[in-house]
Formats: sequence, C-alpha cells, structure tokens
Amino acid sequence: PSSCLLVRNTNSRVAKSIDAGDYDYAIAFQSSRVIFFLVRIKIPNDKMMYYEDLAEMYVGDDVSPGFYGWVFPKCDHVAVGTGTVTHKGDIKKFQEATRNRARDKILGGKIIRVEAHPIPEHPRPRRLLGRVALVGDAAGYVIKCSGEGIYFAAKSGRMCAEAMVEGSENGKKMVDESDLRKYLEKWDETYWPTYKVLDVLQKVFYRSNPARKAFVEMCADEYVQKMTFDS
Repeated sequence: PSSCLLVRNTNSRVAKSIDAGDYDYAIAFQSSRVIFFLVRIKIPNDKMMYYEDLAEMYVGDDVSPGFYGWVFPKCDHVAVGTGTVTHKGDIKKFQEATRNRARDKILGGKIIRVEAHPIPEHPRPRRLLGRVALVGDAAGYVIKCSGEGIYFAAKSGRMCAEAMVEGSENGKKMVDESDLRKYLEKWDETYWPTYKVLDVLQKVFYRSNPARKAFVEMCADEYVQKMTFDS
C-alpha cells in the first residue's frame, strides 16, 4: 500500500518524468586520494594525522568566486574539493588553486580518483506529483553557503517515509498525493528559514575577498560555532 517512489538523485529521471522543473547548480570538483571531480588524494600517514579532527575550507577568488574550496578527511585519504556557481568553465583552475593552498599538507599524496558532480542551488519548482515524491538532491535540498546536502537527503527521506506510514495507517490503506503533501508542508515549515538565511549569508559574504575575510573572522567566534552546530 505504501509503494511510492522517493527519489534523491540530482539528475533524476523520475524528477523529469513528473516535470519537476530545473534548478541552477554548482559544480563541485574534488581531488583527494582522490574522490570526485572533486579529487581524492592518498597522503602519507603522518600528514593524515593533521586531519584527524580537522576539515579545512578555503575562500577567495583564486579558489572560487561565490563558493569555496575544501580539504575533508575521508578515513584513509583526503578529499580536495572545489565548488563554483558562476565560473563553471574555470573549475579545473580553481581545483589547482585549492591544491596549491593545501600543498604542504598534502605533499607526497597520490590522486586515487577524480569526480565531478552538479550540486542543486535551490529546491525544484515541483517536488510532488501523484504518488511520486522527491527528496534529497532530486528535490534540490542543498543549502547555500556551506553546500551541505547529505544531512538533508537523509532527513527528507525519513520525513517522507513517516508521512507515508501515517497516511497508510501503517500499511492498511493506499496513500495518495494529499498524504505526501504533509511531508512537503512539514519540510518547508521546518527548513525554509534555514535555506533563506544561508542564501542571504552567501550573497553577502561571498561577493568579495574582504567580505569573505569578515565571514571567516565571524566563524572563528566560539559562540557562532556553537550556534551553528546546535542548529
């Protein structure tokens, strides 16, 4: 009775089939031991220890106008990534600049994989049709400023599943669009302010190098960090 489709792929064919509409997107290029186009890079063990409890973000026109570069630890390697919204043709140049920023800390590393992924910049115009509901990247649930999407993919999938269980009365009857719409209403009520605030922050602080410097200084404040993690 609850056999509905929940779809989270960015380039979802199901989303196209329900005419979900397009969204702007950022391209993420990551290198690390190497992982994404993005680059995943296997680095010496002594250098991995530096990233044991640390992830790095780099901002500046050299690594990305309008977004940021990063080095994230991934168990036994690091992911050196770059994202851009406005200069997609220069993504390889930004990736090289990000690796140059982290040069001393990834020296001697070996690229093991290169990947490229589109990252949705806003929710799709349509996220529900009949008994088809979109979640995660397919729905466009990636927030501005940080580009975080994994948490929201898992959370939206759970919320949609809960709406299906409730609407079907634990599998006793068939769910319909009105049941799934409760998931969208709850999602928008819960997370729309988060998306809006971070969209404003990205537009304000990512517009120039001086603004990015002010943003970094603000994020260094322990109170700001605590409020961020708590939220």
